[in-house]
Amino acid sequence: MEIDFSAITEYQRYKLMASLIVPRPIALITTINADGVVNAAPFSMFNMLGEEPPIVMVSINRLQDGQLKHTADNIIANEEFVVHISDEAMATQMHRCGERFPADVSELAAVGLTSAPCKLVKPPRIAEAPAAFECTLHELIETTSRQIFIGRVRWLHAREGLIDTDTWRVRLQEYFPVARFGASFYVNTRERFSLEASPQAGVVAPSMSTPIDEI
Repeated sequence: MEIDFSAITEYQRYKLMASLIVPRPIALITTINADGVVNAAPFSMFNMLGEEPPIVMVSINRLQDGQLKHTADNIIANEEFVVHISDEAMATQMHRCGERFPADVSELAAVGLTSAPCKLVKPPRIAEAPAAFECTLHELIETTSRQIFIGRVRWLHAREGLIDTDTWRVRLQEYFPVARFGASFYVNTRERFSLEASPQAGVVAPSMSTPIDEI
């Protein structure tokens, strides 16, 4: 098939790109509004961009009436937000945070997640999350349909025992994040394999089905 992106609609482009560029990591973002209400919302147009400076990106679409989502509104106002990685244990609550709640209702309270104070930013972190990145706004890029927030990571909170600080490696046998696979579909990260160089001519051969407790 050959598809000319200039010949299809914005919605059609979105559906194709969002369905093909998968799986995507999910940022469950907490912000705080002028009244002190904590907002939490998941976004799968998210990723790491670099380590010096340490920056992450989240792309947030505008609503059909041109209004901003609560997360975008709060980041613009306060220039602070917290990015959480969701794992299997909190996947259902993460998904529910994507429902449309009024601005005066905190998603954390509505779905049963627990807030905890951050070190450097005002929005709280989510205690149940395996990892939380405190961020300040580094740059804002605007397009016709979206606002793209580049956040500078200021502090990391990680579940006790998750990181080996001697090697600065994550203990993957204890880490089970979920990823977006389009619409309401998600994938887990339990089936893992490594690609190791073969001794013959540098051919890369997969080492499949590595037991999770051996990673």
